[in-house]
Amino acid sequence: MSEQRTVLVTGASTGIGEACAVELDRLGFQVFPGVRRQEDADRLAGRMSHRTLPILADVTDAASVSAAAEKIGSVVGSRGLDGLVNNAGIVVAGPIELLPIGDLRTQLEVNVLGQIAVTQAMLPLLRRAQGRLINMSSISGCIASPFLGPYAASKFALEALNDALRLELRRWNIEVSIIEPGSVKTPIWEKARAMADNLAGKIDADSAALYHADAESFRQAFAKVADKAIPVHHVVRAVVHALTAPRPRTRYRVGLDARLGVPLVKMLPDRWRDYLVKKELGLR
Repeated sequence: MSEQRTVLVTGASTGIGEACAVELDRLGFQVFPGVRRQEDADRLAGRMSHRTLPILADVTDAASVSAAAEKIGSVVGSRGLDGLVNNAGIVVAGPIELLPIGDLRTQLEVNVLGQIAVTQAMLPLLRRAQGRLINMSSISGCIASPFLGPYAASKFALEALNDALRLELRRWNIEVSIIEPGSVKTPIWEKARAMADNLAGKIDADSAALYHADAESFRQAFAKVADKAIPVHHVVRAVVHALTAPRPRTRYRVGLDARLGVPLVKMLPDRWRDYLVKKELGLR
């Protein structure tokens, strides 16, 4: 792998993003790990090769994204950027009826608008290199589950935008791929659980009682799913293929639940689908 290959990975402070950044660095890429905190930038710089240049970037802040593009542009120059991995994301969990609208806005701001803002800022650099654009979706971008509606909405939106971008960018030979992992062992789900617990603490008792039984069933099912989650390296392998293969796939479903479960459920009538989801989650 030539050292001239360059890639920006957003949301690289933990989980999938960090694992991707580390592996791409090992493969010889010059990696720009996008993080929000200086301590994360320092930690990654100490862990990776001299080629690595951590970028402080908040995908929800226009000035931050613009500054990141300018900094990367000053490094890559006329050869451009070979890859962008839009990985930054959060999970907002809870019943839609009780969800503060501000939390929903945050979900969409980070997972949808933030990804598009970064894409818009980096496209001139990707165009120079005829680079690759990889968007990190989820099994939730194919099947919506109760209590994960906001997260699923953000990933469904990203799926649509990815399909449009794949066609819009064809004239410049920019390959566009989307990664759809199933359950993966990363800190994002613990963060989601903490956010849900925080939301529960803000809801009055009468409102909370409306969803108490379903919420408890969901928690138990969630714990079982987390225990069966696949290691993050499976997702990293898909990202590497999307960045390096002569003809990358347009869509990578990672994990048995994504590869087998999604096609099966999507073929079913809605009522059958609902029955299977309820059964899986232990809902009455």
